Amino acid sequence: MNPESTPIIIGIGASAGGLEALEQFFTHVPLGSGAGFVVIQHLDPTHQGILPELLQRVTAMKVTQVVEGVSVEMDCVYVIPPNKDLSIRQGKLHLLAPSAPRGLRLPIDFFFQALADDQHERAIGIVLSGMGSDGTLGLRAIKEKSGLVFAQSPDSAKFDAMPLSAINAGLADIIAAPETLWEKIAACLQQSREGWFTVPTPVTDIKSKSALEQIVMLLHTRTGNDFSLYKKHTLYRRIERRMGIHQIGIITNYVSFLRENPQELDLLFKELLIGVTHFFRDTVVWEQLKSNAIPALLAKYPFGKEMRAWIPACSTGEEAYSLAMLFKEVLVECQLEYKFKLQVFATDLDDDAVGKARHGVYPSNIAGNVSPERLGRFFEVQDNGYRINKEIREMVIFAKQNIIMDPPFTKLDMLFCRNLLIYLSPELQKKLIPLFHYALAAHGLLLLGSAETIGSLTDLFAVIDSPSHLYQRIEKNLPITDIEFPTKYLPSATMTQSKTVATKPIINLQSQVERRLLDKYSPAAVVVNAEGDILYVHGRTGKYLETAVGKANLNIHAMSREGLRNELFGALKQAQQQSEAVVLRSLMVGTNGGSQMIDLTVQVFSSPESLKGLALVIFSDVATPKIRKRVRHSPSADLQTLQDELDKALEKIQSLMEAAQTSQEELTSAIEELQSTNEELQSANEELTTSKEEMQSLNEELQTVNAELQAKVTDLSWVNNDMNNLLNSMEIATIFLDDALNIRRFTNHVTHLYKLIASDVGRPLTDIVTDLDYPQLYQDAQSVLHTLVFIEKQIKTRDGQFFYKVRIMPYRTQNNVIDGVVITLIDITETKMLEAQLRGNLP
Repeated sequence: MNPESTPIIIGIGASAGGLEALEQFFTHVPLGSGAGFVVIQHLDPTHQGILPELLQRVTAMKVTQVVEGVSVEMDCVYVIPPNKDLSIRQGKLHLLAPSAPRGLRLPIDFFFQALADDQHERAIGIVLSGMGSDGTLGLRAIKEKSGLVFAQSPDSAKFDAMPLSAINAGLADIIAAPETLWEKIAACLQQSREGWFTVPTPVTDIKSKSALEQIVMLLHTRTGNDFSLYKKHTLYRRIERRMGIHQIGIITNYVSFLRENPQELDLLFKELLIGVTHFFRDTVVWEQLKSNAIPALLAKYPFGKEMRAWIPACSTGEEAYSLAMLFKEVLVECQLEYKFKLQVFATDLDDDAVGKARHGVYPSNIAGNVSPERLGRFFEVQDNGYRINKEIREMVIFAKQNIIMDPPFTKLDMLFCRNLLIYLSPELQKKLIPLFHYALAAHGLLLLGSAETIGSLTDLFAVIDSPSHLYQRIEKNLPITDIEFPTKYLPSATMTQSKTVATKPIINLQSQVERRLLDKYSPAAVVVNAEGDILYVHGRTGKYLETAVGKANLNIHAMSREGLRNELFGALKQAQQQSEAVVLRSLMVGTNGGSQMIDLTVQVFSSPESLKGLALVIFSDVATPKIRKRVRHSPSADLQTLQDELDKALEKIQSLMEAAQTSQEELTSAIEELQSTNEELQSANEELTTSKEEMQSLNEELQTVNAELQAKVTDLSWVNNDMNNLLNSMEIATIFLDDALNIRRFTNHVTHLYKLIASDVGRPLTDIVTDLDYPQLYQDAQSVLHTLVFIEKQIKTRDGQFFYKVRIMPYRTQNNVIDGVVITLIDITETKMLEAQLRGNLP
């Protein structure tokens, strides 16, 4: 399909006040824009819509209501009909029955998500005036696919809730009034002739690589995070989006722009960290976890256990809370509430995302992904959204963490790393999978995203459910040297370095040796290392070497035939000390029952690097010279003497050879002992390294818990300050009593009636002297505590000068549990005096 003939498809979501914004927008869209527009509005399902007729008055483009299967064409506007959901596939619009009952529909989110899946980086989403937060989840999906997101400026919207929701979520690339939105869109589309953002052709150019590395370095300097191991394609797509927004056509110019505008680095960093998540994403996966995987995991521990889970790249926390809710449901269904607990560690690079996750407050449109039963059980209604309840919130600890640089959490039972690996290079993926294996305990579960797998590391994880990408750890002790632990102290590898390492050619020993042999030699030969171990054999060497008796040994000194061993030992030593080849001629070598004459050549390689230090030993057969008969001129006695001397020399040589062989065996034994000692030292070193990494992981956990506690302490401090200021500013005397009617807290104004000091907290109220003439106060407080019916009385002081309205009410906790009473005392003296005066004036 020719991209130039395919329209850009722009989805527009609007609700209350959206008609005016739509008219302002389409008034400024000219014919020949190259785009097709799909308008999604909240409509009354029982009334026929007239929006197409209203929009047709302000635009020359054709405006129609969507019919099933219509293809989106250029210069056309398509309006959703009432009582329908709208989807898109391969550029064709499809009408669907509403997926939710009236009042809970989110048609804008539904279409935006379908548009992102169908058009990918070509998708453009616009959200205009409206109430609620419909559209935010859909815009997040468009951002994940590298599409463009536009929002109406809140000050120009009649109802700003919808655009504000998108803006506060950090999704809007451009914010503008409706009448200027098309100008911004057209400027972005001009960045590419085809009208969408793809990786540019000059990506392979050296300058582009250099510019990309500079951007990575600037990001590292600004944020402390290294993106050099992210996929180049992903980086370019995100960078191109920012370039398009600023109308910058050359990447080197964008580098200069980043240097001059540090705030753009922050925006690019956010762009690279766009987290696309929602509650119970991929429903089939969560059903598999609930029905099979988690119950099977719990069955491995019949006596119960405190389970641990880690969710890296948690974004705003939806997945972490989803796991906590699901785990609670499994415990209830399996009746295991008192045997198991779950601690979830949820981490992310984005501080803002972690902050939102800690608050646990989400918009009302999560009702599209969370069932009413779960909303009622695990959430509390707050303002126009929902807050995670205390039970689930306390199961999750959030913290900022870089999975590439920071130590992992360990002894985990579950590790959910979804849709993170797809953004990382294959080299980094191969490092993280063994790290996940190390972090998980026995029977641990690993869950990856829909486009992620463990690759070739099938010896580390077994497949539980292939469609869900759910795996279980295989019990295998990996050497500590096979695991590359993250560290903050390693310098960032440049993108060119990582590529060079990844493409380093594998040494082919056979081809290297044969090439040298063909250059100079053709006879039988072997290649040995400095110790004499045979690494490669060329030709037939059986006439010169034979297998030694006993344990298999491929050392040339042990395999040399009689007459060759000593000479070979000396030749190898000599060859190691000089650059020229060592040649020994006319050596008599024993054979099976006879002898042969050979020439021996030993040459040590000095190049290439892969062969440096190895020795080439060449055996060349030599014709044995014929022995001529000579007339004996020596007496028989002289001949016998010479024979005896020869025998003695041979015996001495044999003795020396045996001594040398004995020394060789002792040396070999010593080497083996040293190797054994070295292995023990390596084992001890591995144990120490493992302990070090475990300590780092424990330290990371402590830091995570500490960060969470510090955040809670800060929040509690502010709440306490607010409460004190509120109570004191109201000038109402208030006493808080616990369920034993002991003093829990009091305001400053109470001290005018009760002689209270700070150390009285925890004492019974009856122990405190009071000026009130109210002896039944204790009995009334007990009555309220038992009956939950508040009591209100007008009481005067003992001297009769002051009057107070005393109100006793039950103290309710956030979980609707009665945990004491609250006594308020309001000064009504002036009211009483005025009442007395009025009564005195009455006839």
